[in-house]
Amino acid sequence: MEFGLFVQGYVPEARSKVDPEAEHKALVEETEYVIQADKSGFKYAWASEHHFLEEYSHLSANEVFLAYLAHATERIHLGSGIFNPLAPVNHPVKVAEKVTMLDHLSRGRFEFGTGRGAGSHEILGFMPGITDMNHTKEIWEETIAEFPKMFLQEEYEGFQGKHWSLPPRKIFPKPYGKAHPAMWYAAGSPSSYAMAAKKGLGVLGFSVQKVSDMEWVLEQYKTAIQEAKAIGAFVNDNVMVTSTAICAETHDKAVEIAVNANMNRFQSLVFRYHDTFPRPEAIPQWPEILPEYNAEIIELLIAEELLICGDPSEVKAQCKRWEQAGADQLSFGLPTGVSYEDTMTTIRLIGEHVIPEIDTDPVHRTTRFRQAV
Repeated sequence: MEFGLFVQGYVPEARSKVDPEAEHKALVEETEYVIQADKSGFKYAWASEHHFLEEYSHLSANEVFLAYLAHATERIHLGSGIFNPLAPVNHPVKVAEKVTMLDHLSRGRFEFGTGRGAGSHEILGFMPGITDMNHTKEIWEETIAEFPKMFLQEEYEGFQGKHWSLPPRKIFPKPYGKAHPAMWYAAGSPSSYAMAAKKGLGVLGFSVQKVSDMEWVLEQYKTAIQEAKAIGAFVNDNVMVTSTAICAETHDKAVEIAVNANMNRFQSLVFRYHDTFPRPEAIPQWPEILPEYNAEIIELLIAEELLICGDPSEVKAQCKRWEQAGADQLSFGLPTGVSYEDTMTTIRLIGEHVIPEIDTDPVHRTTRFRQAV
């Protein structure tokens, strides 16, 4: 199993209220997390694209963020988590151009993840008046198979669809090296995993439950992808799952960090903006938020496999559970209210004590697929 980092420009109210430069510092610090992850042996870094989501995600122009990191890092793969390819948000041709430009600037380290947006607040900003958020699926389905053609055809044959069109045009630049960057889909439900598998897409599992609840979903994906009809040049048989991770020198220190991170606010914001997710009864309706987490709640989250937290040996054992469940990549959503110093410590300790014990293959999975074309 490989390891990744997921950043999204989280700027909690508690931080912005006391520091007028909170947004700037958060974005700059997150570039530093990725740079440290590169040095610590992580293989992937994923950057969100969200719009209008106060506190939850201020990382909107992620292609700019990733272009900077293409120069600032050496080995780590840099992924769009996601680029939104819906024509009312980003014209598909401009998305294709961003993908191939980042492919060049990173010298083949770019990973192309797509999705359909966070929820009604984001979607209605670009498509006011729609009443069914599943409308975005129709646009995505119409668009996704066109990208490999844009990448690989000398002159793109053009497209005439319901939601966008383009006459035949030569689209530049072409991808760097063989084929094109690996293609992924941000999946939030079991049916989305199966759909991605049938198209030969990797899955970015940003909405993930505890390990035991995900094992059958991962198994279904692995079964379905054996019969994939790839829309791209190769099948990206790959599932990334996300979890919050806090690693410290001792268990007690890790729990203390988790208690002080105000993760209850972050979790409440997830359901504030991702209103297409089923909302558990325990999650209050915004602006009410979950009660503050104490040490007892943190220990329960650890026991229920909903939080990776502890000393290096404990974190290694918790990560191994995801490996046993069939995940190809475990990506840590950082930060969720954890301080800069403690976040950097988590990255370093995982790099020193966890990754060498679990990820023993020096080659990235998607690099292997691409080279095989």
